[in-house]
Amino acid sequence: MVGLIVKRFLQLLLLLFGISFLVFMSMHIAPGDPATIIGGPTATESDLEAIREDLGLNRPVLVQYFDYIRGVVQGDLGYSFQNNQAVAEAIMTRFPQTLKLAVASMLVAILIGVPAGIISAIKQNSWFDFSSTTVALAGISIPNFWLGAMLILVFSVQLQWLPVGGLSAPFWTIEGIKQLILPSITLGTASAAMIARMSRSTMLEVVRADYIRTARAKGAKGSVVIWVHALRNAMIPVITVIGLNFGFLLGGTIIVEQVFAINGVGRLMIDAISARDFPVVQGTVLLVATLFVVMNLIVDIIYAFIDPRISYD
Repeated sequence: MVGLIVKRFLQLLLLLFGISFLVFMSMHIAPGDPATIIGGPTATESDLEAIREDLGLNRPVLVQYFDYIRGVVQGDLGYSFQNNQAVAEAIMTRFPQTLKLAVASMLVAILIGVPAGIISAIKQNSWFDFSSTTVALAGISIPNFWLGAMLILVFSVQLQWLPVGGLSAPFWTIEGIKQLILPSITLGTASAAMIARMSRSTMLEVVRADYIRTARAKGAKGSVVIWVHALRNAMIPVITVIGLNFGFLLGGTIIVEQVFAINGVGRLMIDAISARDFPVVQGTVLLVATLFVVMNLIVDIIYAFIDPRISYD
């Protein structure tokens, strides 16, 4: 296990290096000039040159990149072109909102997807199975922005049960829970659908295994067979989906944060892209990539605890 962690950590460094290079070059190749945005329409050419020199944008691109990597290794993600705020500080200020939304969305996905998939497998070809499969297909197909807009229209505008947006209240308060309901459902619906389908397919495979038939032949109760013998083995592929989806949720909050006016990392990234704020874009992308790879490593570690037969040698 220690060897696996070290190996994945080295892979993480190489992956982040490649991602940072691609993002850095993409931002510099894309049309648009940060100096023009900062200087405004009244800036003269000499003003623009002074801004570029102050930001270091007049140096060769590769020199800028290696200076950036040198700073990242030292824990310095640079400073925002817009307000001269440290990128790390800007991200850490917004990240709790994104993390809160991602965790709440993942809980919604697990609480809906796992039971729905297991019940569908137990009651295969029943009305519940067909309904669950249909709803799962719809959940994967519906775009987040449309679902969010419809939920706001129904529950916030017409019924006035829940707030329109924002996550200003602490999550442990009633108001904080109300603020989380609509965005977490919007973001967690697609993940719930995927988890439900994976739970159903893996449970169907497990309940047909020889050891399950043996347990039934020995007189074990149906509930014991399902929840004790079958569930643990069926959950291994489901954990993979949960881990990967949580990584996607952390990086996929951009649209939902825009719809519900949540000041998270996704909204920070959108604003930075619009303003050509290179350091902020690079910092947010590195954060999302790091979290995604770390989630994969955590999933592999959980595997070893669930099924000791799994070896990483």
